Amino acid sequence: MKQIFHILAALCIALPVPGQSRAEAPYTPVETPAADIDSLSAGTRITPSAITSKQHFLPTRRRIDREIDKIKFAYKGEVIMGLTASYGTLSSDDTDVLLILDNINADGTMTTIKPFVGYFYRDNRCLGARFGYNYMSGTLDKGALFDLGENNDVSLNIPYLDFNSNNFSFGIFHRSYAGLDPKGRFGLFAEVELSVSTGTSRFSYESEGKIKQTDSDNTQLKLAFNPGAAVYIFPNVCATLSFGLGGIQYTSVNQKDEQGNKIGSREASNMKFKLNILAINIGMTIHMWDKKKR
Repeated sequence: MKQIFHILAALCIALPVPGQSRAEAPYTPVETPAADIDSLSAGTRITPSAITSKQHFLPTRRRIDREIDKIKFAYKGEVIMGLTASYGTLSSDDTDVLLILDNINADGTMTTIKPFVGYFYRDNRCLGARFGYNYMSGTLDKGALFDLGENNDVSLNIPYLDFNSNNFSFGIFHRSYAGLDPKGRFGLFAEVELSVSTGTSRFSYESEGKIKQTDSDNTQLKLAFNPGAAVYIFPNVCATLSFGLGGIQYTSVNQKDEQGNKIGSREASNMKFKLNILAINIGMTIHMWDKKKR
């Protein structure tokens, strides 16, 4: 009789309470500690249901430190002042490439000067402003002859042509340095610059025995990438060599005649990344308030 009573009591405990099913029973999620996750990941496969929280990025202690900023080339708090310049000429007397051109007398000049100032808001990171002036000119004298030889009766006389332009620019740039030697004397840098330039140009040519000219107002907005190399030649004086790799630019040109009347306009935008031999600049930079030497 006593055994029958125990069996009935066990059945009563196992039966659900009236008005509540097993599906409605409260459920408390169980979170897996991070330490257990690391220990299980070595040899046990963890299903998504086993982890209640999603983790999109690796923990900081498991990330790879590539030590790009380990060598300090410039220190936080430094102020730099510098100047980059380029100068180039082109003359028909210095080339033997275009052998089919006879009696050509052409000359061209391009000069660029860009002073700048910058501040290192952290080690190897600089933010600054740059001003610039660009002058370009070219002349092709009258009487140049295009001749394919005696056996070919083809020739062409080119009239007098002349072109010159003056442009002023202003831009802001961000430069990131990476040291190459433990003492921080040699380094590479990557520079991104956003600039706007404006200026005028004049194109003169001969037509019907008279010299005519066309003036243009030019405006350009450009986002450029300029990498380069730097080396300390004195404790606080650095020599730099940079070159342009192109970028994204927008150009607007308005043309006027000799009386100042607008005769045409042109707008163009493009994106190109290539080495520009006309944008190779040699510069000098002075680092002031060098905390490393104090």
